[in-house]
Amino acid sequence: MMHSRGKTVLLWIFCLALFSVIVVVYLDCRDGTLVWMYNNKSLKIIQLKNETEHWLTMPDWFKPRNGYISQEPKGISLPKWFNPSAREDVHTLTTWSAPIIWEGTFERSVLEDYYKEQKVTVGLTVFAIGKYLDKYLKTFLTSANTFFMPGHNVIFYIVVDNLSRVPLIELGPLRTLKFFQVEKESRWQDISMMRMKTIGNLIESHIRHEVDFLFCMDVDQVFESTYGVETLDESVAQLQAWFYKANRESFTYERNPESAAYIPYAEGDFYYHAAVFGGTPQRVYNLTRECYEGIRHDKEHNLEAIWHDESHLNKYYLQNKPSKVLSPEYCWDYKIGWSFDIKNIKLSWMPKAYEEVRNN
Repeated sequence: MMHSRGKTVLLWIFCLALFSVIVVVYLDCRDGTLVWMYNNKSLKIIQLKNETEHWLTMPDWFKPRNGYISQEPKGISLPKWFNPSAREDVHTLTTWSAPIIWEGTFERSVLEDYYKEQKVTVGLTVFAIGKYLDKYLKTFLTSANTFFMPGHNVIFYIVVDNLSRVPLIELGPLRTLKFFQVEKESRWQDISMMRMKTIGNLIESHIRHEVDFLFCMDVDQVFESTYGVETLDESVAQLQAWFYKANRESFTYERNPESAAYIPYAEGDFYYHAAVFGGTPQRVYNLTRECYEGIRHDKEHNLEAIWHDESHLNKYYLQNKPSKVLSPEYCWDYKIGWSFDIKNIKLSWMPKAYEEVRNN
């Protein structure tokens, strides 16, 4: 009798432990999309997947990518796909010989063959907090579904503060959506700066097991043409569209020597935009952790860098040179007007409505 009662108690303990991890799994019969909900303390995750492959077997669902990336991936040699002399009107190489990617400088078909053979998976993180969720997320995801890494496995990691307001998006093949819920900060500046900490945490817990390359982007942008594999590399930085022709003395770096983001007037390579950055998960992790440590240092000394996380990102890239730089064609602002340099816009800024979306 006592032996049987002990078995019953153990069974109940096992069931309760299992229930504390798995909340609900169900299949939406309307579109064949599996919705996976997981609750671990304050972190809530929804994963949506719409692919042609059969993937409902649970061990495969939890299984990390095979052969991930304990070392940096081996890329194809630069001369096979990149021609810096094809655009004599712009700078196509950095002083440390990293390519600056402009339309006309790359042979995408060569890279497509290489990365399809490698069966790469590319991640993309985006934050949609407060009114940014309602105003921008659907447009961003709909355009990314079409133009971001077409023909390759993509996982979108979407960080929101309200899962009930997430828009319905019909995904194409090889596309996966994962939603993460976080607490909203009281100030938009803190949302911007805490993004670095959150991305680092997600890389540790999920992303590093699932993708070969990772991009982090702002949600108030829209894809306009193919944002392809020519952008992939170990460490990828984006030229800020308004400063790509400016001299470094005019860059809006943080100039306070007491800030961790401080850059003297005599130093600097480019002014990089925090709306787009990427690389391998390890390299992006290094960037986000160092930026977060700089932000924390400043807060402890009652400081705040002039452009928040972007100031710390520029300091990081000054000390840790990116292996690839993207031209403003990969993040353009139409308010600049027409430019001879811009041949094919891949990603553009949406009209900024700061008074509307930052008044949360």
